Amino acid sequence: CTHQGDGAAITAKLINGGVAGLVGVACVFPIDLAKTRLMDCLAKTARAEGFLGMYRGAAVNLTLVTPEKAIKLAANDFFRQLLMEDGLQRNLKMEMLAGCGAGVCQVVVTCPMEMLKIQLQDAGRLAVGHQGAASAPSSSRPYTTGSASTHKRPSATRIAWELLRTQGVAGLYKGLGATLLRDIPFSVIYFPLFANLNNLGFQELTGKASFAHSFMSGCVAGSVAAVTVTPLDVLKTRIQTLKKGQGEAIYSGTADCARKLWIQEGPSAFMKGAGCRALVVAPLFGIAQGVYFIGIGERILKCFE
Repeated sequence: CTHQGDGAAITAKLINGGVAGLVGVACVFPIDLAKTRLMDCLAKTARAEGFLGMYRGAAVNLTLVTPEKAIKLAANDFFRQLLMEDGLQRNLKMEMLAGCGAGVCQVVVTCPMEMLKIQLQDAGRLAVGHQGAASAPSSSRPYTTGSASTHKRPSATRIAWELLRTQGVAGLYKGLGATLLRDIPFSVIYFPLFANLNNLGFQELTGKASFAHSFMSGCVAGSVAAVTVTPLDVLKTRIQTLKKGQGEAIYSGTADCARKLWIQEGPSAFMKGAGCRALVVAPLFGIAQGVYFIGIGERILKCFE
């Protein structure tokens, strides 16, 4: 009976995490697009590609964010409970270890998801970039573009198939090391900070914090963690960008990327997009954590009892 109860609890947490991630991404994806195309900004993207252009690559995110957030949020809860069962008292060290475990588990989905998302988000710029190439400032990131009429925008399926055909499964996991290097520190910072902030709003009557308090705790913890790991996110994005523009560097790995970025663009390049990243991650995790604690998974499972 206990094993059945544990299984149902894990299933409910996976459902909660999946729904939370889906809702969060749907709300903040246009800002995430602007983060990837930092030099173009949202207004330029909307003018060049229309409203739907702001959601380029969203299908991949909306599809894969469900298992990604399900794994991330449920794994953190699982490791916290596991460590407490092993006799560890609830403290910062335990929360950081649980966050580390969650960060490792999630990259199974995160790495290929972001690999495909980045290619799709850049595809729109490649298709229309020739229009503004002549007037682009020298500081803009150069992209090689063909005619909009001849440039065929790829689909996630086509990109995935081409990577599998030419490089195997390893092609989808390009930048895995950089993804781990970003996601483990993020989770180690985010989950303990969120837990402690959320506990400040604990209500005896309901046994949990309110949705508004969980939302704000997620926003604060998410933005702090996001800004902190921005240099690692910059490296990951550069490594996972397959289409290279004229004069752009090709990287052999994370260390090579960091070295070339430091030499060619200076230390400030490591913090590019920090503001946009905070704007994406803060509401994403605020919404996700608020939705996660509503208990949608438990309600769905009750319908099947």
